[in-house]
Amino acid sequence: MADSYEIDIEEVEYLRHGDKPFLARIFKPRGKGPFPAVVEAHGGAWCEGNRANNDTVNEAVARGGVVVAALDFRNPPDATYPGSVADVNYAVRWLKAQAARFNTKPEWVGTMGTSSGGHLAVLDGLKPDDTRYAAIPSAGGFDAHVPYVVALWPVICPQGRYRDRKAKPAGEQAYQNRGGAVAMQEKYWLTEDAMGEGSPTLALSRGDKVEFPKILYVQNPADELHPKFLMDQFVANYRARGGDVQVEYFESAKYDAVRTQPESEAAKGAIRKIVAFIHAQTG
Repeated sequence: MADSYEIDIEEVEYLRHGDKPFLARIFKPRGKGPFPAVVEAHGGAWCEGNRANNDTVNEAVARGGVVVAALDFRNPPDATYPGSVADVNYAVRWLKAQAARFNTKPEWVGTMGTSSGGHLAVLDGLKPDDTRYAAIPSAGGFDAHVPYVVALWPVICPQGRYRDRKAKPAGEQAYQNRGGAVAMQEKYWLTEDAMGEGSPTLALSRGDKVEFPKILYVQNPADELHPKFLMDQFVANYRARGGDVQVEYFESAKYDAVRTQPESEAAKGAIRKIVAFIHAQTG
């Protein structure tokens, strides 16, 4: 693998709901290939953001020789849970069907996401055949199974994060100055029961039928928005069920330095580990 590839960026409509198109920003390494590929889901507490949120991460990963398809997907009011889960599930099947076009292979397609998008990446990885998540029909005959997931500070247990934030003083509940995390979760999930039902952590502890892709879990251990005790619970549950999860910490004053401070050593180190992990899963 070359240290760094030149890349091309292409905007593609991958899905349409009614008359509203949903776009994917495709980061494509230049070279012979084929390259591994990830469907990438942005954060925003399931309610905000777009495919450009993680450009710094996606461009850096693509320069490591990985095709990245960064998604727009439905947020409230277009859809509440499980709308965005279904869009990501569809995108995996779409990218597999388009593999030759983007110089990858169907069996090399994984998922990646940050914060609430990390939750979507993991949940779809664990439950690719859930009839609600796989509800959008697609051509090509591919399923949404993935061999690996890259989860960057995911909201790995929505119910646990909701309860943790709700217990904080009002001034500490803010989510990146865009509103309260509690209110945003309520807008997407509607009920606390839904948060629990859609929790990867609780799916494992309940004994739900799940798949076990290899997972790279990237987190700042001092991150208060994505509490470490919830990460520890998921990792323990995943390993107890026989899953393979690799934890990589980065230390920085910012919980999302990999995204917001791309020139920092913390960010560069995390990107190297992400690229190495993806290539290791695809040979």
